[in-house]
Amino acid sequence: MAFVLLLTSHVAASRVGGGVAESALQSHGIDTALVPTVILGRHPGWGAPGGGAVDDAMFSSALDGVAANGMFALTDAVLTGYFASAAQVDRAAAAIDAVRAATTRKAHNVCAYAPEPVIVVDPIMGDHGKLYVPDPVASAIRHQLIPRADLVTPNAWELGWLTGKPVTDAQLALAAARSLKRPVLVSSVPKGDEIGILHADAHSACFVSHPVLEDVPKGTGDLLTAEFLASRLLGADPKTALEVAVRRVWDTLLKARDWSAFELPDVTARLKPMMPQAAGLEARALEG
Repeated sequence: MAFVLLLTSHVAASRVGGGVAESALQSHGIDTALVPTVILGRHPGWGAPGGGAVDDAMFSSALDGVAANGMFALTDAVLTGYFASAAQVDRAAAAIDAVRAATTRKAHNVCAYAPEPVIVVDPIMGDHGKLYVPDPVASAIRHQLIPRADLVTPNAWELGWLTGKPVTDAQLALAAARSLKRPVLVSSVPKGDEIGILHADAHSACFVSHPVLEDVPKGTGDLLTAEFLASRLLGADPKTALEVAVRRVWDTLLKARDWSAFELPDVTARLKPMMPQAAGLEARALEG
């Protein structure tokens, strides 16, 4: 059984962050452990969320407990997301190094994708032209986590912030992604009246898009990243993993619209047949 260590938010009443990522990964038979960086009652977009940041010492101590239980040696992937402080980012970087250094891991590895732990960095820090985390947090993600990543999963604005390059269409997104010199899965790429998702690495690039929906629930990026990671851990190639992930997200959004759901109905959506509009989505190769 594959195992993923999640370092991100826990939001009790909203389908975002670690909650939706755990649900997606577990639906594929992948075990998870979530060490939360914040514990909130709801998404801040709804108003005062309740709860707050996990204390830096408590976050570090919780990671020490995971390590003491021998789980670093069994970790197939680390997925990082939202951080409340630069100190949390520094501790996450140290945990990544410790996971990679765990000497007994290879004997237990069950990952179909890679013989070594895969580090996925979702740089959750901004959108719509501005950062929504403090500058020191964003800087720490850029300098501590991006260099350690095997896959980076920003939205288009975050990719632009990380690279200093414009990301206003698929070709510009590809150029920006390639400048990070590591595989990138970028969401929210403009494409006329559609929105696109790009996966690019040193060898190839694939792009898929779907129509824009108004007032979609939060958490689509978290769901996309987790679904893509799950497919890769189970052995899918990047194009197939991209298609599977985008189909699942688009299907969930279509059902949210039809059900008037203001939070992602990801669990219920999985229990219903996939909508034809989602099942037919296909990625195309992108040259550049």
